[in-house]
Amino acid sequence: MLASLAACRTARMGGHLHRCNTCGIQTPLYNSCGDRHCPKCQGGERAAWLADRAQELLPVEYFHVVFSVPHELVPLAAAHPARFYTLLFRAVRETLLELAATPRHLGARIGGLMVLHTWGQTLDLHPHIHAIVPGGGLSPDGARWVSCKPGFFLPVRVLSRLLRGKLLAFLRQAYDRGELTWKEGLASLSDPRQFTKFLTALYEKEWVVYAKPPFGGAEQALKYLARYTYRVAISNDRIESLTGGQVTFRYKAYAHGRRWRRMTLAAHEFLRRFMCHVLPRGFVRIRSFGFLASRVRDKQLALCRQLLEVTERTTAAAPANPASFSAPDDSQHRCPHCGRGVLELVWRSLRPRVPELVNSTYQPRLFDSS
Repeated sequence: MLASLAACRTARMGGHLHRCNTCGIQTPLYNSCGDRHCPKCQGGERAAWLADRAQELLPVEYFHVVFSVPHELVPLAAAHPARFYTLLFRAVRETLLELAATPRHLGARIGGLMVLHTWGQTLDLHPHIHAIVPGGGLSPDGARWVSCKPGFFLPVRVLSRLLRGKLLAFLRQAYDRGELTWKEGLASLSDPRQFTKFLTALYEKEWVVYAKPPFGGAEQALKYLARYTYRVAISNDRIESLTGGQVTFRYKAYAHGRRWRRMTLAAHEFLRRFMCHVLPRGFVRIRSFGFLASRVRDKQLALCRQLLEVTERTTAAAPANPASFSAPDDSQHRCPHCGRGVLELVWRSLRPRVPELVNSTYQPRLFDSS
């Protein structure tokens, strides 16, 4: 994976050779690696995904809720990423569906999207899920649309405690079934008494769940999705320098008024942190649930629109696509040298296979040797 990222948009990936029809200068355009962890290769998938989501928007208020886990669970997430993230998705989904279905809160069947992020600003492992949901849902009998209160979705303290109970119960079940193994700094948890003590301490903590101000409408929700769903751990524009084996990058210090600061790490430590956010092969990090679940989406959305008296699909133009997997249309490429001519294709090479630097069994270290 690292080899693919390093070769992205270089001659190693193959590409296209173009010639300006005015000045005659030849310009190579190299292929992208297409890896989902590459900061340069998310534009194409994001545009296609957003075009589909634009057809699903409803003319209601949208809400954004963030579900975080205590730092004590971070080593467990690092040791068992696929299992832990699957359980986290399940806990968030069941928390939202159960609380929204409670008559005293909303009394409706809701739907939404969940996006897994695993990083903080300094690339430390910080698993959390962003849920984006319409402000309401279907009544239990499916006969009417139930709207939430303007500007308010569900109580975050109740969400927090329900999430805590569900995720810890799921972890206990996984432990009892022998699905978790214990190595390095977690070896003590192989003792059932120590694991029970570990869970008890987490039950006594208040977990962090917070709701951001609601989106003004469907278009605002889509714009937010455009810049948020296909993020990677760090973008290229945050990396300022690589000198003497040291990487310097910018990060936003939320504890200090969201000010931008700089951090310098040894290159191997920077790569270690980055690799902590490489998801298991085949793991899906964007998921839908409720009436937006893929198996019922079309039918349930049609019912929602009928109850909301929407005659046509509410659509919003997908934001401009800042990047593309493949070379853009030749007719749209102006010559970077003369600025007048158009680049015309001379030849195209197939993308060569890049041998993987890190195999599929790689696991990042849980703790620094320091």
